[in-house]
Amino acid sequence: MNEILHILPRGLAIGILISAPMGPIGMLIIQRTLSKGRWPAFFTGIGAALSDLAYCLLTGFGISFITDFIERNQQLLQIISGIVLVAFGLFLFRKNPTRALQPNSQTPGNNYFTDIVSGFFLTVSNPLILFFIIGLFARFNFILPDNFSTMHYVLAYMTIFAGALLWWYIVTMLVNRLRSRFNVRSLWLINRIIGSLLIIMAIVGTTMAFINNSPQ
Repeated sequence: MNEILHILPRGLAIGILISAPMGPIGMLIIQRTLSKGRWPAFFTGIGAALSDLAYCLLTGFGISFITDFIERNQQLLQIISGIVLVAFGLFLFRKNPTRALQPNSQTPGNNYFTDIVSGFFLTVSNPLILFFIIGLFARFNFILPDNFSTMHYVLAYMTIFAGALLWWYIVTMLVNRLRSRFNVRSLWLINRIIGSLLIIMAIVGTTMAFINNSPQ
């Protein structure tokens, strides 16, 4: 029982804090809530949460190996992340939200599975989040003792996953309640603003990668 009390609050807090920073995935989920409805956006959040879970597993079982790999390939990883962000940004910038304000609509070829996949790949494209996760694990003393059973390990990581899902459930619920204040024209503007921000973030991140890794 003491082990469970050790795991539950820490796992939920880590899951929420990993998801809370309003980065590219957060902006995409807000955009999808307004243009496609709450549940497509929430399933995008599920994809993001699965990516976070994968990184938490890597952190828990291979901290030294993962951090060494990231440090050796940081510039390449930031470039790849930048390319993914530019692709998403251009897609949103050019997208015409003609079917906006129809919360439950699913266009042909677009379903919850593709929402999950897009959320997963946008989040997994930024492996530098591992450093943030390592910091959270240390802050909450979440490195599990060797005497914990397999059940405790499963519960620990499922709790992190549950915390991330809880965050996206709340975000999509709140944004969905505000959707009635938006029309197609405003959604078009939101698409362009968010798309532009994603592209700017990609350019800035890639530029900083080159600057930080350039010979002094």
